[in-house]
Amino acid sequence: MEKQPMTPEGYAKLREELQHLKSVERPAISKAIGVARDHGDLSENAEYHAAKERQGMIEARIKDLEAKIALAEVIDPSKLSGSRVAFGARVKLSNVKTEEEVTYWIIGAEEANLEEGSISISSPLARSLLGREVGDEVKVRMPGGERVYEVLDVSFAAK
Repeated sequence: MEKQPMTPEGYAKLREELQHLKSVERPAISKAIGVARDHGDLSENAEYHAAKERQGMIEARIKDLEAKIALAEVIDPSKLSGSRVAFGARVKLSNVKTEEEVTYWIIGAEEANLEEGSISISSPLARSLLGREVGDEVKVRMPGGERVYEVLDVSFAAK
């Protein structure tokens, strides 16, 4: 598998969630299964079946987090610099057609949140911006049609 870039904050969140699942959620669900089992007939015990289903979801999330952590390539944007768009860059763009300005922070897929202004490095917009500099125009195919953006600024800083 290919390494996945991630900020130190994103990596810490994944590790924190994994620790919580292993040390809090896993023991709690194991205890709940034991209590439900003590209620008798398992074939019609909804509490037992719900607990087993929850256990399966917790174990699946633990495996998912362990895989993501194993593939993580932690990159600190505050230690980066340059004039070209790359992972960790904050990119200020202008929509050539509407002149609307937006700023996006290009980070890992696990930590991207469009509402907070961060996009995944694997998103169509981020992929089309990689390697571009201030003044470059970029055509991007979006679900709503093709858009053209001009790169106004490229900077690197931690969240």
